[in-house]
Amino acid sequence: MNNPVHVTCVIGTRPELIKMAPVVHALAAAPGFRVSVLNSGQHRDLLAPLAQWFGLCFDGDLAVMTEAQSLARLTSRLMESFDGYLETARPDLVIAQGDTTTVLCAALSCYYRRVPFAHVEAGLRTFDLANPFPEELNRVVADQLARFNFCPTEGAARNLATHGAVPGSVTVTGNTV
Repeated sequence: MNNPVHVTCVIGTRPELIKMAPVVHALAAAPGFRVSVLNSGQHRDLLAPLAQWFGLCFDGDLAVMTEAQSLARLTSRLMESFDGYLETARPDLVIAQGDTTTVLCAALSCYYRRVPFAHVEAGLRTFDLANPFPEELNRVVADQLARFNFCPTEGAARNLATHGAVPGSVTVTGNTV
């Protein structure tokens, strides 16, 4: 019998939890998958009640937030924590949603470890790296590093195609909620 595909779903903020909950539940219900849910801790205190409401349990918590932490420090802590997680857990695929620093660091860590990364809500663009800051850059980089880009709209898919997405790596799924 084949081993199930180990998929880690990364969640760090409330919007990510709301939009990833249907993905987590769909994967957990599908045969052939073993799903882990990893909390980056970016919005740690805000996630617990919402996770309970959506019926999600975290299999790990990176607990990266500290008081008055700079964006550079958060990024550093996320990179180090994701690297350690990937080394230990060895997932077959990592999925994250959105444009947060959690998503950027998950994508980059997967790239470094050669773990396939899937980006939910891919292809959205303002075409201004300074607005919103740093989210626009996070989106662009996550899309470039993703093996699989799941776009909410045809327009988002066109954005990726225009900027050189690998054929077959882009799927229009609609919005997860």
